[in-house]
Amino acid sequence: MTWIAAVARLRARREPGVLVTVATVRGHAPRGAGAKLVVVRGETWGSIGGGNVEAVAIDRAREMLAADTAEPELMDFALNDKVTNRHGVQCCGGTVSVLLEPLPVVRAVAVFGMGHVGLELARILARQDLDLHLVDSRADMLAPQRLDALADAVAQVHVHHTPLLPEEVLEALPHGTHVLIMTHDHAEDAALCDAALRTTHLGSIGLIGSAAKWARFRKRLSTEGGHDDATIDRIKTPIGLADITGKEPATIAVSVAADLLRAFEGAR
Repeated sequence: MTWIAAVARLRARREPGVLVTVATVRGHAPRGAGAKLVVVRGETWGSIGGGNVEAVAIDRAREMLAADTAEPELMDFALNDKVTNRHGVQCCGGTVSVLLEPLPVVRAVAVFGMGHVGLELARILARQDLDLHLVDSRADMLAPQRLDALADAVAQVHVHHTPLLPEEVLEALPHGTHVLIMTHDHAEDAALCDAALRTTHLGSIGLIGSAAKWARFRKRLSTEGGHDDATIDRIKTPIGLADITGKEPATIAVSVAADLLRAFEGAR
C-alpha cells in the first residue's frame, strides 16, 4: 500500500498515525528528500530507507502516538560509523533530517436539520477538516443542487436522508461526533435530544432554540424520558456566541460555528 493510500485508510478507519518524511539530505543517504513512511501502533507503510534511521523514526512515532502528541517533530541523523546508533550502523556518509507529523483522528460533526441555518452552517463547517454529517427527514433539503455550495468542501461530507426516524442516524455516527440539533420540527428536535442523551458515544450535543422551548424540552426529558439533571445538562442550549444576537441565518451559522470551533480549541 502506498503512503497516500495508507493516510486515506487511516482517515476512513478513524485511526491516528504519524507521517514520517525525509525532509533534507546532505551527502549520501538511503532515500532522497520526500521519501515517506506512515506509522501506526502495529503497522507501517512506505519506507524512508530502512536501517537505524527508519527504526528510530518508527520508535519515536509510536511514542508520539502513545502520548497523543499533536505537534510535529524534526529529527537529525548522521550516517557514519562514528555515531552510536540504537539499531545498528548506517555509514552512507551523509546527514538526514526527518519530519514526524501526527495524523490525528479528524473531528466529526453532525447537523440535524438542513434548513436555512443548517445550510449556512454546513457551508462554513465544510471549509474545515472534518467529517461532516448532514441529516434531514426532507429529501428536498438534501437535493444535490441545493448542496452544490459544498462541492469544493475540505470536509468529508456525508448526507443522510431519514424520512421517518432521523434519530436512528445517531447510533451510526463515529465515536465522539458533535451533534447540532436544528430541525424544522420541535417534535423531531425533542426526539433527537432524548435519543442523543441515550447514545453514549457522542461528543457534545447542541440545540437551537429559545429559553421557552428549552424549558418545555427539559421538563419532558425529565418526566417522560426519565433523564436526571446531570444527563440533561449534556445538552447545550442556546448554541452560538452569546454576544452575537443577529437573527439572520448566516449570522446564526457564524455564531454557532465559532462557538463550536472555540470548544475544539479548548479541548485541544
